[in-house]
Amino acid sequence: MAEEKNNQPSERVVVEIYGNSYPLKTDNPQALKKLAAAVDKKMKAMSRSVRSFDDRKIAVLTALQIAEEYYQLKKDYDELVDLLDEK
Repeated sequence: MAEEKNNQPSERVVVEIYGNSYPLKTDNPQALKKLAAAVDKKMKAMSRSVRSFDDRKIAVLTALQIAEEYYQLKKDYDELVDLLDEK
């Protein structure tokens, strides 16, 4: 997992997302745990909204939702930067 280096050695962390455990290496265990908890929460919410037991479908729909949020935030950020550059 690509993360900003903070001169700490990589640490193995096991996170749980939607009932599955994932052993991962990271330089920032607390940040990884927060990200995993956020993904877990989004997947659980998605499973309630689509009423599906298909883990793959829930994961893909959740990834699309996160991508949509990311692109909206990026668009808003770029527009803000453009406004600041005009001044």
